[in-house]
Formats: sequence, structure tokens, C-alpha cells
Amino acid sequence: MKISVIGAGGWGTTLAILLHYNGHNVTLWEYDKKYAKQIVKHRENITYLPDIPIPEEIIITSDLLEATYDKNMLILAVPTQFLRSIVKEIKPYNIKNTILVSVSKGIENNSLLTMSQIFKEEFEELSPSQIGVISGPSHAEEVSRRVPTAVVGASLDKATAKTIQSTFMTSYFRVYSSTDVLGVELGGAFKNVIAIGAGIIDGAKFGDNTKAAIMTRGVAEISRLGIAMGAKPSTFSGLSGMGDLIVTCMSRHSRNRFVGEKIGEGKKLKDILSGMSAVAEGVETSRSASQLARKYDIETPITSEVYKMLFEGKDPVKSTNDLMTRDMKDE
Repeated sequence: MKISVIGAGGWGTTLAILLHYNGHNVTLWEYDKKYAKQIVKHRENITYLPDIPIPEEIIITSDLLEATYDKNMLILAVPTQFLRSIVKEIKPYNIKNTILVSVSKGIENNSLLTMSQIFKEEFEELSPSQIGVISGPSHAEEVSRRVPTAVVGASLDKATAKTIQSTFMTSYFRVYSSTDVLGVELGGAFKNVIAIGAGIIDGAKFGDNTKAAIMTRGVAEISRLGIAMGAKPSTFSGLSGMGDLIVTCMSRHSRNRFVGEKIGEGKKLKDILSGMSAVAEGVETSRSASQLARKYDIETPITSEVYKMLFEGKDPVKSTNDLMTRDMKDE
């Protein structure tokens, strides 16, 4: 297949290399012309994926028209809040027969749309068979080194879900198929907010008991919200729900957990973000998730407290105490 990966961050670069070794004709698009030339020169993504060689056969470009023309599949690997601006630059006639697959994990601010919903809003002529997503516990740092990983590929169209599955499947990257696009996207987005909460627990020096409680009750609340929005309950106990939440809450590779850890240590959000080269999707998703919870009248206490700690400067100890002293509930 002729495939372009739009976005040369760590994840986009990793997937481009994986797809190349899976026998596909791959183009990798980087928005910064100067950095694209640097990648071409060194055949390495020094900033986002150091020490992983990029095969010479992978075409690297900063020309979006070139990257999207006459492709069987486009992999959208740009941060959530920038996705729409990139999609708007893609010419509709370029993607009449193309499958668009989002691998980003977030909810757009203001519109409160998932990535597949943005595709549909910007390209009304797209059929369900042209839209898919991939999500699951899959840090680029590990996948790029061929650490065994399992994810889920979803499309409303079963045949497209199977196409995504076969396109990405390798001996170290196992892909399960699903038709619950919304659930897969919401699980991947909401878990980032819970991961910030887990990082705060680490930074504030609470303990394993506290972290386990945050993770478990986090699954419960993102499931409640996702089901209210129309997702399938079982999706949240799968790879894009519980699986991704576990790895993001626990891993040293997790940017969202890192942000939370620094918040727990007493640092300010703007100072933390200014020192990061990559995006922690959970920060902005905490805004969107809080708005969605209000819209659907769903109780999401952990998400609410994470938002308050990030944007209102609430003390982590006070937030934890408020969570612990809420009214008694049935599990």
C-alpha cells in the first residue's frame, strides 16, 4: 500500500518505520521544513525518537500536497489540538479513495469532538469505510525497539477495521479489530487525564494504595462518561481503555504521568510545559472531558480534581482529601 504518516513526532516516526518493514511504500510528513531536512540528512528523528535509524526508502517531506496525493491510507499522528488545522489543508480530491486513520489521543477543545468526528465534519463526503482509528498501550519508545505490543484498530466498517489490522500487524505489534470507533477514541483520550492524576499521586509521595484507587476508579468514571456518549461498555475494559490507562499511569515514558508528577511536586503547569518538547495530551483533554461530563451530567470526580489542580492551582493534598471524603457510594 501507499501510505503517508502525517506528523513526524515519536509515534508518527515509529509507525512509519513499522509500516515500511511491513512492506508498504511510506512517506513521512513533517510540518517544519528545516527539521524535515535534518531528518533526511541524519536519517534519524533526533528530537522525538533518538537512536532509531529511519530507512532510506521512507520518503520524508514537508509538502502536504505531496504527502497526501494518491495514497491508499493516511495516518494522522499530529497532536489533537492541531489536527483540524492540518486536515483543513488536505485537498478533498486527494483523498477520494483514501482511508484516514487517527492515532492521536485527545478531544478537541471547544467542539468536544473526537478525531474521527473532525474528519467527518471537515470532509462530509467521506464514507464510514474511509475512517478509522488505532489506540492502545503503545509507547513509541518501546514499539520502535520492537517490544511486544498490542493495540486495537477500529472502524465502523468491519472490512476497513480488518484492513487497518492487516496493514499494521507484525510479529511484535499485534492489532485487534473493533467497530466501536467512539469507545476506542474516548478510552485513549480520557485515560490521559487519569494518568496525570496518577502522576500527581507519585509526585506528592502518597503510595501504591492511592495510585491503585485512582486507576481503578478512573476506569469506572471514564466508562460512565463513554457509555453515556454512546460507546460500548466492553471497550473500556480492553486495550484502548484499561490497557492504555495502566501503561500511561505506570510508565516512565508517559508524558502525562510526568506532568502530574511535577504538579504533585509543587511545580506550575506553565513551567512544566515550557520544558517539554512533546505534547502531553491529557492537559487539554482535562478541559474537554470536564465539559463533556457536565454536558452529559456524569459524575467524574477524578477528572474534576485533575482539572482544578492543573488550571486552578488546587493543592494535591486538598484534592486527594476531597476525593476521599466524598459521600459514601456503592462500587
